[in-house]
Amino acid sequence: MTTTLSSIRAVAATAAVACAVLTGCSSGVGSAGSESAASLTAGESSAASPTSVVGGNNAPASQTTLSPASATAGTSSTSDTGGSTGSAGDVTANADLVNPAGAQIGTVEFSVNGTVVTVTAEVEGLPAGFKGFHIHSIGKCEPNSANPTDPSKVGDFLSAGGHLGAEAAAHPDHEGDLSSLQVGQDGSAQLVTTTDAFDVDALLDADGSAVMVHAGPDNFGNIPTRYAPTGPDAETQATGDSGGRAACGVVEAANG
Repeated sequence: MTTTLSSIRAVAATAAVACAVLTGCSSGVGSAGSESAASLTAGESSAASPTSVVGGNNAPASQTTLSPASATAGTSSTSDTGGSTGSAGDVTANADLVNPAGAQIGTVEFSVNGTVVTVTAEVEGLPAGFKGFHIHSIGKCEPNSANPTDPSKVGDFLSAGGHLGAEAAAHPDHEGDLSSLQVGQDGSAQLVTTTDAFDVDALLDADGSAVMVHAGPDNFGNIPTRYAPTGPDAETQATGDSGGRAACGVVEAANG
């Protein structure tokens, strides 16, 4: 009997110790242990200061405060004068786009990095859809003007002539052929494209040049043979069938 009572007491003592360790239910701490468990379940912090855990592993990581520079990592940097320090280079030429009524509807900038020219265009006030976008060979944007190579043809901005480099190749391999604008339902479009087909000096030569936005999409001379067994005709090779001229801007030297 004595042995049995001793065994029971030993088991009870062991259970009490285990209870105290695991749940805080030993003498005087039972309620505190329950409250601690409840607070942890509710997401409250324990008495010790919390530490960050990186990648979900159980080793605590030191807390790090991001500096303002680190917090803004990934944003484009600017120079002391506020200009972009991106790889496109400095803006060396630009053009203000106007419609046939003379209202400005956009801008185009040309920046140079080595042999690569970056063309950045922003326009508004156009019908939605793709629009042919080219550099034309003469720096004149006159509404209701004559085509310089065929004065019998009169129309908006015909004074700007044909595409830059049209005499040396067929469209879309003219020096002045560029990616198309995609105008949204709000009438605006933005485009950044690069080319090494011309340098800015060619845009600023004696007769100048002009940026042209056409009324329709450019097919880039892509006429399937099922429609044209002999290939694109002369008009397609000259213009890409982009339609009328919706906006024009004379290219000028930046700050010139």
